[in-house]
Amino acid sequence: MSMHSALSKVPDDAGLSPEGTAFMASYLEGLTLVERLHRLLLDVIKDEFERVGVLEINPVQALLLFNVGDNEVTAGELKSRGYYQGSNVSYNLKKLVDAGYMHHERSEIDRRSVRVRLTQKGRDIRLIVAKLFATHANGLMGRGVLDQAGMDDISSSLRRMERYWTEQIRYIY
Repeated sequence: MSMHSALSKVPDDAGLSPEGTAFMASYLEGLTLVERLHRLLLDVIKDEFERVGVLEINPVQALLLFNVGDNEVTAGELKSRGYYQGSNVSYNLKKLVDAGYMHHERSEIDRRSVRVRLTQKGRDIRLIVAKLFATHANGLMGRGVLDQAGMDDISSSLRRMERYWTEQIRYIY
């Protein structure tokens, strides 16, 4: 999105100074890019899975497997770690268990809690995603798209936004 189209989204009656209006335009452009990058990431994973013949799971489920990694976790832990929102975690975990990508078992301490971990089939998917991400990291560095400092700056800025939004959710009511 260009700065012009971002500016057109800022309402005239938003009560912003000219500097605030310019900042809001940049903020809206950043939000659009984050959303677009997430969708592109899912498309890139989907394309890789089609290339290697993995058609049984979707990119969201693949990211879930990647994020679980070598850990044994509950759905609640996945949500609290910020990997997933809402009920789609439970739905996707059930699908992955049913398809043989994850093991699940009730906790001995709290029988209501179910812990999950990857099966070998799930670890195979995780490796495909890890190799894809490694290829991307090498390509970004090798082509001079981003260096370590640039990646660190992006991550640091996004972490600060995440903290700000988290505070807004916690303290809004």
